[in-house]
Amino acid sequence: MELKLQWMHALQKVFPDEMPDCTPYTCASALRGELFHLQLGFCLSKASSDRFKVETTSPLKEQIKVFDVRCVPVMMPVYPWSDDYQLRTTPGLYPDLLMPSNGIVSTATDQWRSLWFEVEIPESCPAGEYPIQVTLTHYDHPECNCSATFSLKVIPAVLPKQTLKHTEWFHSDCLAEYYRFEVFSDAYWETVENYMKQAVRYGVNMILTPIFTPPLDTEVGKERPTVQLVDVEKTGNTYRFGFERLEKFIRIAQNAGIEYFEFAHLFTQWGAEHAVKVIATVDGVKRRIFGWETDATGAEYSTFLNTFLPQLKAFMRSLGLADRCFFHISDEPSEAQEASYRAARGTVSEVLSDCAVIDALSHYQFYENGLVQIPIAANSVVDEFIEKGVERRWTYYCCANVDRVSNRMIAMPSERNRILGMQLFRFQMEGFLHWGFNFWFNRLSQKLINPFVCTDAEDAFPSGDAFLVYPGPDGQPLASIHQMVFADGLQDLRALQLLSSLSDFEETAAFIDESFGKDFNFSNYPHDAQLLLNVREAVNRKIETLLA
Repeated sequence: MELKLQWMHALQKVFPDEMPDCTPYTCASALRGELFHLQLGFCLSKASSDRFKVETTSPLKEQIKVFDVRCVPVMMPVYPWSDDYQLRTTPGLYPDLLMPSNGIVSTATDQWRSLWFEVEIPESCPAGEYPIQVTLTHYDHPECNCSATFSLKVIPAVLPKQTLKHTEWFHSDCLAEYYRFEVFSDAYWETVENYMKQAVRYGVNMILTPIFTPPLDTEVGKERPTVQLVDVEKTGNTYRFGFERLEKFIRIAQNAGIEYFEFAHLFTQWGAEHAVKVIATVDGVKRRIFGWETDATGAEYSTFLNTFLPQLKAFMRSLGLADRCFFHISDEPSEAQEASYRAARGTVSEVLSDCAVIDALSHYQFYENGLVQIPIAANSVVDEFIEKGVERRWTYYCCANVDRVSNRMIAMPSERNRILGMQLFRFQMEGFLHWGFNFWFNRLSQKLINPFVCTDAEDAFPSGDAFLVYPGPDGQPLASIHQMVFADGLQDLRALQLLSSLSDFEETAAFIDESFGKDFNFSNYPHDAQLLLNVREAVNRKIETLLA
C-alpha cells in the first residue's frame, strides 16, 4: 500500500474523485489571537480500505483542533442563472462537514480525503516559527506510516477585536424541532447557548432576537413554531408585557459574547402587509391575537405596537443596551411593495424615531425616500449605495446573489467566500447580515429537513445558503468549511484594520487596490485563491515591519 500526504491551504476543496491541483503549501504566518486554518490531504493506493491513527506533534499541540472533512450531498449546486465561477455544477458529494476527529481516520483506495486543522493562537504566544508535524500510522501495521511538517510563523501582534457588526440569523425553532425538545425547556436554553457560543467563535456578534416569532420564510397563512420571548397579557383593550424570558435570552447571549441585538421584524416578510404572529394570555387562555388575518396598518395592531415598543425600549435601557439595539420593519421589500412598506413603517415611525432601524433590501429608493434609516443592501447592488454616499454601510447576500459577487455556496470556490473580508474593509462597511445560520426547514418552513441529507432546503436554494452549521450530538453544533472560510475573511478584515491603524486607511486601501486592481469592488475582484493568500501574507509582513 502507498499513502500520500500533502499540506493544502484552507481554500482548497478536496473531492474524493479528483487529485487536488494546488501550489505546495508548507508555511504561512498568522497573528496572535487568530484561528489559523489549513488542511492535510491524503490518498491511499494499492489497498482496499484502511484506518490510520492521526498524531500531531507541535509546540502548539494543545491549541490545535483536528477535524475530518466529510462530503455531503449537493443536489442543487447552482441556479440556472448562476455565473460560471463555480467548482462544479453537477449534483454529487462535496466536501463541507467538519467532524471533530477521534484520532483515527479511515479511507478507501484511490480517493483523496483531507483533515482540517484549526490552530488557536494565544494572544500571549511568543513570536516565532512553530512546526506542526502530522503523522498518519496504519492502525494494524504501524510500520506503514507517513509524516508531513508545516511551519507556522506567529507575528508579534494581536489581531484586534472585531468591530464589524455581523449577524447570521439564528433560528431557535429549528433547534427545538430537530432535537425534539420543548421551547424554553432546560434543554432548549442549553442548546441555544451552545450554538451561540459557536457562532461567536466564528465572528458573529449580533443575534436575531425573537421578541415575537420571526415572520421569516413562512408560507402565507401558516406559522412557524412559537419562540416568542415576550409574555403578553391582554385584558380588554389593555396590554401587559413580561420580559423575563427576553432577559434570560439576552444574558445567555452576552455570556456567549454577543454584543448587539436585532429584534425580529414587526411585520411580515416581502411587503409588510400583515402583522406577525403574537401569542397572548386572554382571560387565562393563551391564544394567537395577531397574524396573517391582521392588516399591518390596522388600528388594533398599531395600538399594540405603540404600547409595546416604548416598554421594550425602556427595558433595554434598564439593561444598558439601548445603543446596541436594532429594529426591523420587513425583510426584502420589492419595488412594487414600497407603498405597503411605507404604510407599515408609518405606524411605528414616531416610536422608533430615536432607534436604529435596519432592513435587507435591493432598491436604493427605500433609502432615498427615507423609509430605511440603515439600508442593508444586497452585495449585488451595494456599489450603487456606496457611490451615492450612504454613510452607514451594511451589506448582505442570500441565494439570489450568485452573479459575480461573493457568496458561500458549497459549489463555489472558497476564495469567493473569503474575499468578502477584503471588500468589507476596503469599503468601510459597518455591518454584514445573512439569513441562514441554522435554517433546517424546507422552503417556507413547511417541514423539518435532515441537514446531513438535504443541504438545499429541498431544491429551494443552492447548497450552502440555508445553514452554516450541522446539528451535532448532545445539542452541539458541527462546523462547516464554508463557515470557517467566511470566518477567515473576517480575520482578514481585522488584520487590515490593524495595518490601517499602524499607517492610515488611505495607504492600506491603496495597497488593496494595487493588489486586486483599481476597479476592485463587490462585483469585480480576482478569481485567484493564491493571490488572496499572498495578499494576506503581505499584510502580515507589513504589520511586522511597522511594529519593528
